[in-house]
This record gives sequence, structure tokens and C-alpha cells, in this order.
Amino acid sequence: MTDPAVDADSDALSPLPDGWDVWNRSEDGRLVLAYRPDVFDGDAFPAACLPTLYLTHGKRTRRPGTNPTSTADDDWYVSFYLEPDVSADTERFATREAALERVGELAWAFDGGEIDYRGLYQVPRETYFERLDELTGGDDAETASGE
Repeated sequence: MTDPAVDADSDALSPLPDGWDVWNRSEDGRLVLAYRPDVFDGDAFPAACLPTLYLTHGKRTRRPGTNPTSTADDDWYVSFYLEPDVSADTERFATREAALERVGELAWAFDGGEIDYRGLYQVPRETYFERLDELTGGDDAETASGE
């Protein structure tokens, strides 16, 4: 049975950049996007560092790779992870449509090198950042942070 709050009209995810794939789409409206799973395979890039966007009904309380807990929260949340312990702030939306719009904006911004992922890390990983810059179109810290 599907969630009555989620209908076919509310699943209008705008076109994504080529680097992002829909990894999972649940009947209850949850959505998981993965960035370049073809290169985050453990050889070119560590698999644990797969950038992931989550759209959930109710706030995620667990790390990527586990199911979110049940919640009575009516709001929708967008979470962006660079790896299990590295994430941007989770954003809250009153409607799924608004959350879907934000998922698309974040996907395009990340793919275009517009997100300062360096600022999300407590311990710098310069070699990894340089390789990630190559994927996202950024070529140094100033480009990636929009300065």
C-alpha cells in the first residue's frame, strides 16, 4: 500500500546531471540518489565515500546503509552525505515537491563543483579532494567553494 501523501504527481524529480543516479525509490516517497557509483567502486574512489542524497518522510536518524526509523513527522527531509560520518545539514520541507526541488538543486550544484565539501570535513583529505574536484568540475578549493 502506498502512502496517501505520495502520489504520481508528486514524483516530478527534475532531470538530473549525468553523474547522479536514482539508487532507490520507495513506495512511501523516500528517494536515494548516488553520485557516480561507477567510480566510487573501491578502486578509483573509496566506496564508503559515495556522495548520496536522501529524501525521507520524517527525519533520518541513522547513517546511510540502514533504514530510517518510523516517525510520525509529516515533513520531508533532504540529507546530503559525502560518507557515513560526513554530511551537510539536513534540510526540512513542508511538502515532498519542495524537497524534490531541493534534491535537484543540490545534485546540480554538487556536479558543477559549487558545493564546498571541504568545509564538511574535520580532517582534510587533500588527495581525495583533488580527485573529487576532477569529477565535479572544480579544480581547487576556491573554485569548489564558489570564491
